[in-house]
Amino acid sequence: MDYRMCWLEYRGLPADVAKKLKDWFSSVSILEPGSSVLKDEIRRFSERSIGITPGFYSRPLKKEKYIMVGRLESLPIKFDENLGEEGFMLRTLEWNGSKILLVTGETKKALVYGIFDLMKIIRLGEDIEKMNVLEKPKAKFRMLNHCDNLDGTIERGYAGNSIFFKDNRIIINQRTKDYARLLASIGINGVVINNVNVKKREVYLIDSIYLKRLKKLADIFREYGIKIYLSINFASPVYLRGLDTADPLDERVAHWWREKAREIYDHIPDFGGFLVKADSEFNPGPHMFGRTHAEGANMLARALAPFGGVVIWRAFVYNCLQDWRDYKTDRAKAAYDNFKPLDGQFDDNVIIQIKYGPMDFQVREPVNPLFGGMERTNQILELQITQEYTGQQIHLCFLGNLWKEILEFDTFAKGEGSYVKRIVDGTLFDRKNNGFAGVSNVGDSVNWTGHDLAQANLYAFGRLAWNPDEEIERIVEEWIKLTFGDDEKVLENVSYMLMKSHRTYEKYTTPFGLGWMVNPGHHYGPNPEGYEYSKWGTYHRANWEAIGVDRTSRGTGYTLQYHSPWKEIYDDINTCPEDLLLFFHRVRYDHRLKSGKTLLQTIYDLHFEGVEEVEEFIKKWEELKDRVPPDIFERVKERLHMQLEHAKEWRDVINTYFYRRTGIPDEKGRKIYP
Repeated sequence: MDYRMCWLEYRGLPADVAKKLKDWFSSVSILEPGSSVLKDEIRRFSERSIGITPGFYSRPLKKEKYIMVGRLESLPIKFDENLGEEGFMLRTLEWNGSKILLVTGETKKALVYGIFDLMKIIRLGEDIEKMNVLEKPKAKFRMLNHCDNLDGTIERGYAGNSIFFKDNRIIINQRTKDYARLLASIGINGVVINNVNVKKREVYLIDSIYLKRLKKLADIFREYGIKIYLSINFASPVYLRGLDTADPLDERVAHWWREKAREIYDHIPDFGGFLVKADSEFNPGPHMFGRTHAEGANMLARALAPFGGVVIWRAFVYNCLQDWRDYKTDRAKAAYDNFKPLDGQFDDNVIIQIKYGPMDFQVREPVNPLFGGMERTNQILELQITQEYTGQQIHLCFLGNLWKEILEFDTFAKGEGSYVKRIVDGTLFDRKNNGFAGVSNVGDSVNWTGHDLAQANLYAFGRLAWNPDEEIERIVEEWIKLTFGDDEKVLENVSYMLMKSHRTYEKYTTPFGLGWMVNPGHHYGPNPEGYEYSKWGTYHRANWEAIGVDRTSRGTGYTLQYHSPWKEIYDDINTCPEDLLLFFHRVRYDHRLKSGKTLLQTIYDLHFEGVEEVEEFIKKWEELKDRVPPDIFERVKERLHMQLEHAKEWRDVINTYFYRRTGIPDEKGRKIYP
């Protein structure tokens, strides 16, 4: 195997722990037909971590201690627990003269989740003799969106090539199964396998030439409780059938989609559904035919509804041909303006997928006002695990802190306590089809994610999607221990690096919600005016005295899309959170912040501080030599040194830009290039 298994590397447990576990794992009763996945995972863990090969049985046993795995309905013991479709229970109890460690749930995938959780808990040092766990996911949809193309490339991919495609073929191998294992271990239950920008050959993924192979892929993921989804091109009837229109209200179009859905479900009975990017960045959509997003989404949803499928419709819609001289149009307002008027018009099996912020995954943005703005529509929170604008998996940038802030944001949609996390778990507005989507950071690199420490972002996404109330510090500790073991120095140093890294990256790139000062196209490295005169609506409008876009009620009016008190807080430069100051306000460089320093001096200081913090990361990592696997140590060391050089470039380019713009020197006399 030419790749590592991230947090599922089952290493040997301490001898005293392994000795106690042998009594339990020597005999395993699995009361579940077709249970090879359960057996394989238990056997793998037992052989590698405990040093024994279990005996498997399909009936209750007469043993002093053993493990029993089975659905609630098949157990010889009865419980009144309401676990739902995906919830599971782990409980140590005495029954029929034996001590039993019970793993149960109402479905097979619940048992899969339970087995993975059992392995995790044991590896984290919990006492198996006192097991009493009941877990149910908070959100129904917990998905990954891949940006993989059929030729094997990945749009915004920074970890090698696709694990799904190569040379216009679908890849199925051992890594396919191992990927399903990784995702099931963190509770992911859906994967969109292809790029949402469906161009050229990718249009044919829903055609018969690929469906047989997709069936085999779906069969593997199904064993781990994961459904597959496909991104589609809205104009597929034109490309694949030769129709002269893709108008959603044309019966020929609707009929074509109904027949296509039937064909897909004949091959994949539990197919999840379609992800659609329509009327966005030159992708076709219903607006081309004078129809609304609701009319387009509902037509597709009605084709899928008889089979239980859903349409996930992205809200990333804006004018991508803006004239930079246009000061009235504000890209930040676009998603709300497009979708808020349609609230309540979407069918029940349509879910609107909304990026966390109103722009495009910058290092910091305000929470999208659509969260709290659409009370009668299913919603999925879209987060970007791949680091398009946050260092592209060359830079260490743990995103869990940011995601936790987003989830804890109180929209005040129904008064205090209207948190984003209560919207995406469906409880605030009593919606059933809500959840999470993460744009995947996975490729075929040896460590799956390019940067070994970027695995923490994938792990954190899964854990927060399962339970958005979980403490991020606990998630980080789990990942470190599962990945590296329980060395206290490793835990201390890696925790420090991860928990600080997002703020560090923000400091040496674009603080205060500024964003976008990147090279166009590939989005890596500093370019203060790379997008300033472009068509994409991503302007900061810096001149010699001020910077920022006025998005207040006196400017573009973006603040008015929020509920009170946020609209008033954001509208006032004195109450606006300083982390977002330049997102909402046009600010003079000599404006005094709460620290007493000017805006410009703070920009200078933050960029120097950010570089110094990367230097500290390198020191922390060097202290772990001989405490982490040598190959991981060397890979991370290499990336950290690359990060340091690139952080210096960011520092010098951004500080020089502002110095040349303003002529105002650094008060501390540090090197800035004239």
